[in-house]
Amino acid sequence: MSLRPTWAEISLPRLRRNYALLRAAAPGVELMAVVKANAYGHNAALCAPALVESGARWLGVTCLDEGIAVRQACPDARVLLMSGIWQGEAEAAIEHGLTPVVWETAHLAEIKEAAAQRGIASFAVHVEIDSGMSRQGVRLDRIEAFAAALARTPHIHVEGVMTHFHSPEVLDDPATARQLENFDQALARLAAAGVTPSIVHAGNSATALTPAMTRAIAALGNKHGAAAMVRPGLSLYGYAPRFSGEGAAAENTELQPVLAWKTRVISLRTIEPGETAGYNATFHAEKPTRLALLPVGYADGLNRLLSNRGAVLIRGQRAPIAGRVSMDLTIVDVTDIDGVKLGDEAVILGEQRAERSWARITADELAAIEGTIPYEVLCAIGPRVPRRIAEDENGDA
Repeated sequence: MSLRPTWAEISLPRLRRNYALLRAAAPGVELMAVVKANAYGHNAALCAPALVESGARWLGVTCLDEGIAVRQACPDARVLLMSGIWQGEAEAAIEHGLTPVVWETAHLAEIKEAAAQRGIASFAVHVEIDSGMSRQGVRLDRIEAFAAALARTPHIHVEGVMTHFHSPEVLDDPATARQLENFDQALARLAAAGVTPSIVHAGNSATALTPAMTRAIAALGNKHGAAAMVRPGLSLYGYAPRFSGEGAAAENTELQPVLAWKTRVISLRTIEPGETAGYNATFHAEKPTRLALLPVGYADGLNRLLSNRGAVLIRGQRAPIAGRVSMDLTIVDVTDIDGVKLGDEAVILGEQRAERSWARITADELAAIEGTIPYEVLCAIGPRVPRRIAEDENGDA
């Protein structure tokens, strides 16, 4: 157990409420709860069971190692390996009851050999279609050839067929409509070749929060005699995608961030006008300046681009980062915050209340400063930051 005073708190009540909000926003489709990348940095061992308890039957992970860890936490859930399998992984996928996505004939050969060795007559997979993202999936001009390869692999049962949209948050982008058409065409061509899945799925958080898209996917499933599913990730953890284009939806303010990242003041000092702080002396005091030292740095995931630009919350007020974020330590300016003392809580991400003030820093805010997306901010929080269940059972802001 780490005694270092830097940690992240995970609010399971908020996670459950976010799932319920998405469930209500996407009628007619099932939700696969995406818990890859250690639940977007939130700790899959904590989050996956809470999502299953909330009604999620399917959990999405990236790879075999993630799948095994989630299987240990959720023995009865369906777990999809969204980035497929690599050489030698099929046997472990079968052993742990994981469902791989396939799109290469090499995947089929790996599964066929492992299933035959284990005497398994039918092992479920999901086939991915490349409807226009050109990342992974069977290209449209290879549908029939891949279906023929499936027919030569009797150990494999195609339970699901999926695709991935490249710009679902751009609501007036005709590319998403074209991708849906391509997916529809692929399903029809697979059916003609005798491949009839019981599940079709596509889309992410943006899809789940766009009623027209969830209706389209539900209709596609109905057309092909299959259940429909979408795969939200980021929104489960309290952040809505940044929609754009004509008819863009307003940000869903009901979603609440699940993770709060905190540390404590471990040292205080005052520097005089003209003195500097941090590596390369990028902070210069213009007046007597009170500095607080925090035991957190870029090795924990606090991006160096926040140097002299970001802030933390102390006593419900913003304390600007003073100088460079270093590997293990960060200095903040608390000159204008009364009464700061050793041991005071500093919030890097999350909310903080004080006697007369309340403030919040979100992953969206940090992403804007860093020139990135909130996904990266959350996933970058390092493994030496322990994740703990928040003491506040209500998880309210």
